[in-house]
Amino acid sequence: MLRSRIIPCLLVRNNGLVKTIKFTDEKYVGDPINAVRIFNEKEVDELVVLDIDASVQGRGPDFKMIGDLAAECRMPLCYGGGITSAQDARHIMSLGVEKVALSSAIIQRPDLIGEIAEEVGRQSVVAVLDVRLDRAGHYSVWTHNGKTETGLNPVALAKDFESRGVGEIVVNSIDGDGTMKGYDLELCRQIREAVRVPMTVLGGAGSLKDLQTVIQKHGPIGVSAGSLFVFKGIYRAVLINYPSHADRERIQQGQLP
Repeated sequence: MLRSRIIPCLLVRNNGLVKTIKFTDEKYVGDPINAVRIFNEKEVDELVVLDIDASVQGRGPDFKMIGDLAAECRMPLCYGGGITSAQDARHIMSLGVEKVALSSAIIQRPDLIGEIAEEVGRQSVVAVLDVRLDRAGHYSVWTHNGKTETGLNPVALAKDFESRGVGEIVVNSIDGDGTMKGYDLELCRQIREAVRVPMTVLGGAGSLKDLQTVIQKHGPIGVSAGSLFVFKGIYRAVLINYPSHADRERIQQGQLP
């Protein structure tokens, strides 16, 4: 039986771990290597690390940082940020990373999906869609840390990316990012019904019950979160955390109260 994955998502800026709210209001939360070591101890399902500056600054991946993270990481690792070629992807995979995440680069040049899939395998190619709801109530994909609107519909884009060879789609709600008020379940539903490849939802998780809700509605699926796994309590004190094995089983079975 396929199980849903519970995935911490770490945002990196200037080699430091940060957390944002709606892609702004950044807060420094520590050393990413230390976070990886703690997540190792907690035996997390998978880890996503996104360099949120690389594409915005027009630079490539920081291979040394990626290598350092991969050397510490004892769970499947997905990295995104600054990847613009199949050669980038191959180098990153050679460092011990299992998946590469792509966003603005494949929106600007969709053929890159097939090139990377041919180089490293479709299962290792992840498309990240950063989505915002406009005033008219329509979903639209944005890039470059939510600064550039593409005007593209996320459902149509997800279907196109699937046809071009992505192995997984991550749907990230900009409006939900860091708010800890729950996932955008409607956005999740629309994408889940449109594609057959594995999907991960990100943006808004504030409790383990939020993870359970998505898994019960759309599982098997990936449920990813940032703030939920790096903050604790109403004052958002920094504390790297992850559900216990018992709680993970309850989430999978829909048994949380």
